Amino acid sequence: MSPRAPLPEPFAPLQAAQRAAQENWRQTQAGTLDLLGYGVAEHPYEIAAEAPLLRLRHYRQSAAPLAAPAGPAVLMIPAPIKRPYVWDLTAELSVVRFCLDRGMDVFLTEWRPPVEGGAPHGLEDYALALLDAAREVADRSGRAPVVLGHSLGGTLAALAAALEPALFRGLVLLAAPVSFAPGSSAFRDSVAAQDARAGEDGILPGGLLAQSCALLAPATFVWNRWLDGALSLTDPAALDLHLRITRWALDEVPLAGRLVHEMVDWLYREDRFSQGRLELGGRLLGPEALRLPALAVVNAADEIGPRAAVAPFFARMAKGSTEIIEHPTEVGVGLQHLAILAGRQAHRQVWPRIADWIFARA
Repeated sequence: MSPRAPLPEPFAPLQAAQRAAQENWRQTQAGTLDLLGYGVAEHPYEIAAEAPLLRLRHYRQSAAPLAAPAGPAVLMIPAPIKRPYVWDLTAELSVVRFCLDRGMDVFLTEWRPPVEGGAPHGLEDYALALLDAAREVADRSGRAPVVLGHSLGGTLAALAAALEPALFRGLVLLAAPVSFAPGSSAFRDSVAAQDARAGEDGILPGGLLAQSCALLAPATFVWNRWLDGALSLTDPAALDLHLRITRWALDEVPLAGRLVHEMVDWLYREDRFSQGRLELGGRLLGPEALRLPALAVVNAADEIGPRAAVAPFFARMAKGSTEIIEHPTEVGVGLQHLAILAGRQAHRQVWPRIADWIFARA
């Protein structure tokens, strides 16, 4: 995921113009899809807390003030590279609304983009921010939450839970890699093979990160999306979903250079977390530090967070504390990496199992 090295200084204006043109094109595409009815329509929420790195959303089944639901508290952690509404894409394909309908007390972290000139933030800062969010959830809900994280959001959730496992009742990893050994995923191998190194300073535009991913793994981020679009043409529901995912993918969010640098070097290249060599908060973190029940939901066709990116890590955790659910590929989701959040089969078949797991441990 290391961005390409910047062009020499004489070409910097050309590079800036290219990025501006790409951003304008993305905005044009997004505006067109909005006009066609594929814009954002999220369930109402209130902001429970704000911090430099995130805002904590609290969802209610009704707009009227009510007592907290009797069910378990859940804290949802999206990946920080995109806006979080893929967790609440439509009324029928919404993890947020599914959990509300099951009587859960639903919270979600909305990552805030880094600010030019602000302090650089890395893995430790993001993990500590999640611990503060978990404390806020416990204060408001009266109980520790089960934390659910997708993709990099799940990786960050695992780091936070390893730092303070007592703050959580359980961990659910949704297509979220925690083991980065060679061969664990096609995307990991593509990232680790790059010579370019991400700088620790500054801010990396979301469009540049998306472009870097497409160049690193075109089969995953380009050809498979096109194939999914073609397969969706004969199924109106799948095509509607594909277009909504396409609209969501246009909402890029910048990332802190330090976060990208540490993620690429410490995790993807050196696999420090799985090997018990990741130092955060003055402690060495590894599988043995993750002392809580953990569930991973994986897809064999996912080239970012498949079973092999989780199973070796789980094998080093306490026996009987882990479980892995594998779900099938789906049409309409754009990337199989998103199937667990937006897939129709996933919502019918897998999310009831996830809910049962949460209730059993909360």
